[in-house]
Amino acid sequence: MNIESQEHTALRTAVAALGQRHGRGYVREELWAEAAKLGYLGVNLPEEHGGGGGGMQELSIVLEELGAAGCPLLMMVVSPAICGTVIARFGTDEQKRTWLPGLSDGSLTMAFGITEPDAGSNSHRITTTARKSDDGWILNGRKVFISGVDIADATLIVGRTEDSRTGKLKPCLFIVPREARGFQRSQIDMELQAQEKQFELVLDEVHLPDEALVGDEDAGLLQLFAGLNPERIMTAAFGIGMGRYALTKAIDYAKSRQVWKQPIGGHQAIAHPLAQAHIELELARLMMQKAAALYDAGDDIGAGEAANMAKYAAGEACVKAVDQAVHTLGGNGLTREYGLASLITAARVARIAPVSREMILNYVSHQSLGLPKSY
Repeated sequence: MNIESQEHTALRTAVAALGQRHGRGYVREELWAEAAKLGYLGVNLPEEHGGGGGGMQELSIVLEELGAAGCPLLMMVVSPAICGTVIARFGTDEQKRTWLPGLSDGSLTMAFGITEPDAGSNSHRITTTARKSDDGWILNGRKVFISGVDIADATLIVGRTEDSRTGKLKPCLFIVPREARGFQRSQIDMELQAQEKQFELVLDEVHLPDEALVGDEDAGLLQLFAGLNPERIMTAAFGIGMGRYALTKAIDYAKSRQVWKQPIGGHQAIAHPLAQAHIELELARLMMQKAAALYDAGDDIGAGEAANMAKYAAGEACVKAVDQAVHTLGGNGLTREYGLASLITAARVARIAPVSREMILNYVSHQSLGLPKSY
């Protein structure tokens, strides 16, 4: 019995076919364009702005299946999932008209900037500030490990403004065009092999108009977390897809590789760890499906817990699946020919970003279990 709807099963099958056509040697721009043309990139965005009218359930299926085919589009996590969702839920009518059609059809891309060199996972320590000017806002600050800034038309920057009533800083989101004066980027030299590059950003007196502010200045935290839950769901999809890809390669190898009288997959020392990896990936997918369903139903609190759990489970399952796949192939698992060795580094992303597994355990321990906060 399939717990997914017929529509979701059909979407999964269609995206899997697209992924198989492109495969591990995919060209990001070509796959992005074809996925956009087929309506997959904006499947979660409102129909009235060119999207598919679906939600995170549909978008996570797209990324998972592309990942399972060896061609995950990392910018899907950022552009339609985070930025598209935030603008669709909280943006002004003008922001929706300007950005959502392009984010839906892939002609526009938006990056997301929250992480800072000295803040890490502690978003309360964000020091990028926005102060009011006569004709808008002025941003100053630094960001680090921001994906795809070079290919993005703008970056959704998380800054902080001063609350006139309390004097305290509160988070707000701003759309910063790529060519804005004072908006500087430098590529970070990563061991990670990915088509999307990582950047450090410097915002030096970046002048923005009033309409660059997304949504209500006083609802910044709500708007921020409305984007972070989809980010966690999509990171789970990214990890599950990668784990499935590695596991498929290992299973095929274990069925054909023969050293003794039968293929190595007939030995429990090979078969059982692969079976365990499959179970853990399936469990992670169930939690991801739960998180996506809760989010699409408007339950932000319930989705927050489930999305964190899904991201944690998927990260762990992905790392274990990749490790076991490489181990199953032995020396071949480290060759460029089989294409698994590079996933060892890539799989760690699902554990580290966008929030570390330790911070998720902190969240669950005090939010779900009611234990005292440790920080």
